[in-house]
Amino acid sequence: MTRLSTAVRALVTALTTLLVATTAAGTAHAGTEPGAPEDFVALRDVDRTIIEDMRYFTPHNFVGERIDGYQQPLCILTRPAAEALHEAQTALLRQGYSLKVYDCYRPQRAVDHFVRWAKDLDDQAMKAEFYPDVDKSRLFADGYIAEKSGHSRGSTVDLTIVRLPAKPTRPHHPGQPFVPCYAPQDQRFPDNSVDMGTGYDCFDTLSHTLDPRIQGEQRANRLLLKGTLESLGFVNLAEEWWHFTFKPEPYPGTFFDFPVSAKSLTGRH
Repeated sequence: MTRLSTAVRALVTALTTLLVATTAAGTAHAGTEPGAPEDFVALRDVDRTIIEDMRYFTPHNFVGERIDGYQQPLCILTRPAAEALHEAQTALLRQGYSLKVYDCYRPQRAVDHFVRWAKDLDDQAMKAEFYPDVDKSRLFADGYIAEKSGHSRGSTVDLTIVRLPAKPTRPHHPGQPFVPCYAPQDQRFPDNSVDMGTGYDCFDTLSHTLDPRIQGEQRANRLLLKGTLESLGFVNLAEEWWHFTFKPEPYPGTFFDFPVSAKSLTGRH
């Protein structure tokens, strides 16, 4: 009986030690999340009038679930990029429009999430909307997915234009039918933006900013966005009408991984 009691006590002691160590490790990990550099800001602290529709905080994106690292629906950017957007917003407001951002700073862990998803060829839940004509095995070769993103450097933003007064955007409901992202505006997922010819994150050559098939009002809307931003130092990615990078970038070779959250800005290291 004594030997059994001793063994039981030893087992309890070992389990307690393991639990304490595991808890301490978890606490240490939680406390060591990287913070943003001092010159990163929340866009809303620079311009509260810019609409934020942070798609990767929601499941309505090409992956079909909230993306790793998006702890809050918050646009974070380097201060020079945010201040340039404020100038663009001022110019657009005078014309009866507002900017709307879909994504801003993107942590490396989010990019890693995209990569894992792209390598899982069996997961094609969102294909009918976001990449209806692209074979998923081609996402890397065709440049739709990469292991690094300019968004992780903090000066790249995905955005569009909304005519004022802005109408609410109906939220996506799981199970609703998918419509190709290049379908006519009144058929594809409803967005309160002006008609850009495709939806956001549409994996198709029609998303190329100056694709010759995009004409009329759709082309004029793209050129309004492009011209407004380029006049203030942004450079458009030719393959994505929504993608702009502020130049010169404060961190041209650094890919950050702090979470998208207010805490990343207030609890800096």
